[in-house]
Amino acid sequence: MSVAFDHRDAGTPEAAWSHAGADAVPLELPEHLIVFAAHPDDETLGAGGLMARASAAGAVVTVVVATDGEAAGPADAGDDAHGGTRRGELVEALRHVAPRARIRFLGLPDGGLREHVGDLSAAIAEELADIDVTTTLLATTWWGDGHRDHRVLGEAVRAGARGAAVVGYPVWYWHWGDPEAPDPGPWREVALDDDARAAKTAAIAAFVSQSSGPEPILHAGMLAHFDRPVELFLAAEPDRPRVSVAPADFEAFISRHDDPWGFETRWYEERKRALLLACLPRPRFESALELGCATGVLTAALAARCDRLLAVDASAEALRRAESRVASADFTRLTLPAQWPEGRFDLIVLSEIAYYWSADDLRLALQRIRASLAPAGVLVACHWRHPIEGAPLDGAVVHAALAHLGLARLARHVEDDVLLDVWTAPGAPSVAQAEGLR
Repeated sequence: MSVAFDHRDAGTPEAAWSHAGADAVPLELPEHLIVFAAHPDDETLGAGGLMARASAAGAVVTVVVATDGEAAGPADAGDDAHGGTRRGELVEALRHVAPRARIRFLGLPDGGLREHVGDLSAAIAEELADIDVTTTLLATTWWGDGHRDHRVLGEAVRAGARGAAVVGYPVWYWHWGDPEAPDPGPWREVALDDDARAAKTAAIAAFVSQSSGPEPILHAGMLAHFDRPVELFLAAEPDRPRVSVAPADFEAFISRHDDPWGFETRWYEERKRALLLACLPRPRFESALELGCATGVLTAALAARCDRLLAVDASAEALRRAESRVASADFTRLTLPAQWPEGRFDLIVLSEIAYYWSADDLRLALQRIRASLAPAGVLVACHWRHPIEGAPLDGAVVHAALAHLGLARLARHVEDDVLLDVWTAPGAPSVAQAEGLR
């Protein structure tokens, strides 16, 4: 949405917004906050308080700035000079709200993000490649803010979020918006304590180039919108579902197919099982847990390497077929991760299941996997790398989250179609060391 407005106008007075976000839900502070700004000062105006509170709580803060804002300068100043000025102002501003923040300047043309959306999207993908979606919050200029660059950036962040939570912060909406018009919510709210408000005020003051001169962009009426005791954000409506795939959906799919997913007939599946088994660092395990065993094809191969194997699935039909296939394993019907088996295991296999969980369920599952893994245990994860219709996450997101479990990666196999990781306790011996070969 583009809106015609003039920054020189007085705009909507701050007093008119006294009921804005009345139904806002508190926004939980993340462990990793990534703030995207179209121009230097957007991030401070819209999310300076969030950055201050998250930074004070120990969060990792990253700020990605798409343009240098070079077009919003005095007529007698060159674009390069003004862009450099605004970069410097941003660095100074972050010293107040998030002094440990990492800053990334993309240097794309001010006013030209739509024409450079490919470069923008590539930079976003690079920035989000290895994030843990269960602990990361993305805050971006709101896609409905009325400014073209703000819209393009907001839409690009939403498209590239890969399952991470996204909120948009309005900047110009407070200037041109009508409080009597339909509310654009759902709103999320961050309450600012005295320290956060003071830090944000000092940070905004760093943008001298935008708040001084005969026709300042950040005039007193505009700045009044950002002197509130709260910051308001709009929650993104995700393109992907945010809830885990229902067990009933799996039950129906398995019941309709003699060989669901082609486990018994596809060379891809046979080869993938061989890869997984070959990556196991020990010839045999005492106690193993297979999460999401389906019809038991992989279960049969794992059972040959384990003294005890517990295989879990939510589908009654899948378990019926698995039990008829494998006599030497134990089977339990559980809806993961809300339900979880008891015990500790020296091998846990997480294969082709975790991207069916929501980000919240993935977070819970990882906590329970860590608690269920024996001190010297091995975790094997194997997932399809392409998007799956109806799945909240993808394989890359799942494996990025696994990297934050505090385990050491023993092996990794990456192909166009499949991603396989083997994790074990930090300091555990390699396969050769375990056999005394070095």
